Formats: sequence, structure tokens, C-alpha cells
Amino acid sequence: MSEKKNIARAAGVLGFATVLSRIMGMVRDMVVSRLFGAGLATDAFFAAFQIPNMLRRFFAEGALTSAFVPTFSEWYTQKGEEEARELANICFTLLTIVMAVITLLGIIFSPQIVAFMFPGFKALPNKMELTVFLNRLMFPYIFFVSLVALCMGILNTVRHFFTPAISTVFLNLAMIVCAVLLHQRFQVPIVALAVGVLVGGVLQLLLQLPTLYRKGFAIRPRFDLHHPGMRKIALLMGPSVFGVGVYYLNLTVGNILASLLPQGSVSYLYYAQRLFEFPQGIFTVSVAQAVLPSMSRQAAAGEMDELKESLGFGMRLTLFITIPAMAGLAVCSTPIFSLLFMGGEFDYGKAVNCGTALVYYSLGLSFVAMVRVLVPAFYAQQDTRTPVVTAFVAFLLNFLFSLLLMGPLLHGGLALASSLSALCNMAMLLHYLRRKIGPFGGRRIFLAGGKTLLASIPMALAVSFGVRMADWSLAGHKLMKGGVLGGTILAGVGIFLAAAHLLHIDEARDVIGLVRRRLKR
Repeated sequence: MSEKKNIARAAGVLGFATVLSRIMGMVRDMVVSRLFGAGLATDAFFAAFQIPNMLRRFFAEGALTSAFVPTFSEWYTQKGEEEARELANICFTLLTIVMAVITLLGIIFSPQIVAFMFPGFKALPNKMELTVFLNRLMFPYIFFVSLVALCMGILNTVRHFFTPAISTVFLNLAMIVCAVLLHQRFQVPIVALAVGVLVGGVLQLLLQLPTLYRKGFAIRPRFDLHHPGMRKIALLMGPSVFGVGVYYLNLTVGNILASLLPQGSVSYLYYAQRLFEFPQGIFTVSVAQAVLPSMSRQAAAGEMDELKESLGFGMRLTLFITIPAMAGLAVCSTPIFSLLFMGGEFDYGKAVNCGTALVYYSLGLSFVAMVRVLVPAFYAQQDTRTPVVTAFVAFLLNFLFSLLLMGPLLHGGLALASSLSALCNMAMLLHYLRRKIGPFGGRRIFLAGGKTLLASIPMALAVSFGVRMADWSLAGHKLMKGGVLGGTILAGVGIFLAAAHLLHIDEARDVIGLVRRRLKR
């Protein structure tokens, strides 16, 4: 099987597993919005969860994955399975020790961390106290999920993608069950949701271990600080924290500044981020996770032409998926919140505020997605410096844009600043990568993106017309709203695929062919 087909197949498996996870995540957010709404308690929970979640994105899914996968792929490809198994055991042992220390420090210094990250909460002592308590309760989540990320890197290298991708279903399930069954048992009901986060982290880790065993990687304690592979991973990880995590750092800055805005702003951004990350989590992360092991093997073998082909295909596939998703999210933002979240403590005003943030976030969907594919291309070649430089510039720009836009646009300005920062980061990465490895099919990528954008225009117009058939300010009427929105989206997908066929977009045939093969199986 060609590497291009391997990437498409892996992305398909990851996408399918992630669809299940994201659906459960959507159900979770619907439950949270109904039970807790958007106010003091949810602001406190989302702020508290933001801290270990930020560390997860920076450290576990960002720096650790980007440093570990290329090194582990090199050991697995060039030194054999036995050497790779030893490296995996050493990494697991050391990571357990390091994350235990970080977790303990996080619990001890929670008051200082919360005060620094959410200074606006100081004006409301009850809000600050609740945020600190919830953060202490959920901080051990980073311990479990970091070990999950390491397991994910091992399994992805040996071309097993389903189990790591499906594991977040158990996090969402744990949060839903705990929120529904336990919220009346606590004096502050939202504490039940924090308990669910902790339970979900444990379940995620327990799910990985049997699969690792079946793949020949039964984890055993092995302590060796001087292993050459371990030293290589440690050297790559430091710069990777910032290089991979700039987008999430920008979101964190947005949430810090949102704490200075009217109450509910942190929650509006959170709900919008969740919907924004739905297509990104299903497709973008799937493509990025699928292409990194391929590029790492190709870089280790010195196959630069093949690496360029894998990168180019990953970028074209990403654009084909994210451009219509960007248009759809922008057009359907408020209707989606009205259908999925309105009711209980969540009224139409909150739906509009969340929808505004989603529109501005959606403008940057393709830029964020391209960054997620481009950064691993540098790390596959063990270049950590360039992504750090571009990420630092993008971070400064995001902070500047946020300060300029949060006044006139409030929380919407913070979302727009994140999108503009992602655009700048993408442009810089494209420039430096071309200088580093030479042309990698830029014209073909640009043509594919242009065709996809053209195909998305009639889709967006049709969807915009279709959603006007319902009054989204009305509470209830779920069947009517669901019928209008669902029918409009299906019609939009059909129009987009028809336009893609007429424009001869190659990626459309790749995706349709992959779906057909999966259905035949």
C-alpha cells in the first residue's frame, strides 16, 4: 500500500473514532449547558479545567507527541522492536515520575496559578474560591492523560490508531454520567462535573494498556536517564512546548482576557471553542496524527521526495475538509447553539453570544488546521527552532490583536484575534518550510484550496438561505429545528460534493474512494 493510501486510511480510522468521541463531547456540552447554563459556576469550572487541559495540549498532545514519535519511529525503524520496546519503557517510567511531581505542585500552588491566569475573578471571592477548589480536584487529570499521549505515540507508530482516538469517549461518558447522577449530591452541583473529569482520565489510561500488550509493548518499569533516545526526546521537547502549542496558548490568553469582560464571557468562548474543535478534532487532528508517523519514517530513511508528497497530500486533504467546514460553521453558528444548547439555564441571548464567538473562530479553521499539519513536518526532521520562532511571533500578534479587538467586539474580538494569529503563523511556517526543503507542491496545494473555496460558495449560499426557514429564538421545537438544520446541512454537503466533482478536485475522489472501500468491508 502506498504511503498516500496509508495516510488516507489512517486518517479515516482516526476520523471515524473521533466522530464517536466528538458526538459524545457534544452530548456532554448539551448536558452541561442544560444543568449549569453559562454564569459564575460554569466560568469557574471552564477556567479550572482550562489549566490541566492547557498542559495536556502543550505537553501531552503537543511537545511529548511531537518529540517522542519521530525518535521512537527512528528507533523502531532502524534499531528494531526490542530497542523500541526498551525506549518505550524508559519513557513511560520517567514520565510517570515527572507528571506525579507536576501534579503535586499544581495542586499545592492552585491559588497562585488561578489568580495569575484569571485575574478578573479576584473581584468575586466566591468565584475565585470555587475555581481554585475545582482546579485542585481536576489537576491529576494531566497525570493520566500524559501517559495516554505516550501510549498513543507508541500505538500510532505501529499503525494502530483506533484505541487512542476512541479513548476520549470514556472521558465524555464519565463527565456525563457524573454530572447527571451526582450534581444533586454536592452543595455546589458543578463539582460533579469535575469528578467526572478525574474518573474519565483514569478510564482513558486503562483502555490503552491491554492494546499495548497485544501489540508487544507490555509496559514495565525501566529507569535510565542516560539512554540516547531519552536524551534526544528531552532535547526536542523543550522547544516543542511552544512550537506546537501556540494555538492553545492563544486560546488561554483569550480566556485570561475574557475574565476581565462581562460575566459569562469565559463560558461563551468555551462553548464556541468546543463546536469549533468538532471538525478540527475529527478531521484536522486525524490527518496530522496520520501524517506524522509517515513523515518521521521518511525523514529517518532520507526519503525527502516521499516526505514532500506525504506533506502535500496532507495539506490538500486538510484544505478540502476545513474550507467547507469553515463556511458551514460561520453560516450555522447561532442555529447550532439554538438547536443543541437552548433550554434550561441556556437562553437565546447566550446562544447568540456563543454564535458570535464561533463565527470569528471559524474564520481561522483552515489556518489552524494547516499549522497542525506543517509543524510536524519540521519535527519529523528534528527541527525545533523554526516552529518556536514563528510561534512566538504569532503569540505576540495574538496578544496585540486581542487588546485591540476586545474593546469593540468583546469576547468576539478575542476569537477573531486567535484566527488572525493562526493566519500569520501559517504564512510564516509555509515560508520557512519551503526554504528548508524546497518546493513541495505549492501550486497544486493552492489550486486545490482555490477549487475547494469555489465549491464552498454555492454551498454557503444555499445553507444561509435554508436556515432562515426556522425561528431560532424560540425555545423548544427541537424536531422542527433539527429537521431544518439537518436537511439544510445535507443539502449543502450534496451541493459541495457536486461542485467538487465538476471542478475535478482530486481529494474528493480520494475521500469518496476511501469511504466506499470502508463500506464494502
